[in-house]
Amino acid sequence: MAAQKQMVLTDEGLKKLENELEELKTVKRKDIAEKIKVALSFGDLSENSEYDEAKNEQAFVEARIAQLEAMLKNVKVLDEEELTNEHVGIGSKVKAMDLEYNEEVVYQIVGSTESDPVAGRISDESPVGQALLGRKVGDIVEVEAPVGLLKFEILEITK
Repeated sequence: MAAQKQMVLTDEGLKKLENELEELKTVKRKDIAEKIKVALSFGDLSENSEYDEAKNEQAFVEARIAQLEAMLKNVKVLDEEELTNEHVGIGSKVKAMDLEYNEEVVYQIVGSTESDPVAGRISDESPVGQALLGRKVGDIVEVEAPVGLLKFEILEITK
């Protein structure tokens, strides 16, 4: 099996994954065990859709638990002290001018598991995220994105 790449997370992102894992291991596992027990009480398993559904849900939850545990083994929590306002890095908040639409946009560059484009949190692996990494205030950044060529001028970099 190939080594999983290191995942960079904010402190908030790490807590979110740990909470999801805890929820799955405690609450969800018990819920599913109860569903399976109830379904077994119905008797004949050959035509027992409740049992099949519970077993499928159990497989999904166990797969997600394994995935989360693997991710958490290889995680690097972003040290806010390492962030500078000189260059864009993971964790940076970037205020930029979208030169095509002449409007300000604000993005926070985050690791891929924390991305939420609607909330302005874009992955370091996304086209825009990759293009912004390492840049500084005043740089004009061109990004070939699925929607076409985007042009930004970096106005400000904050932590």
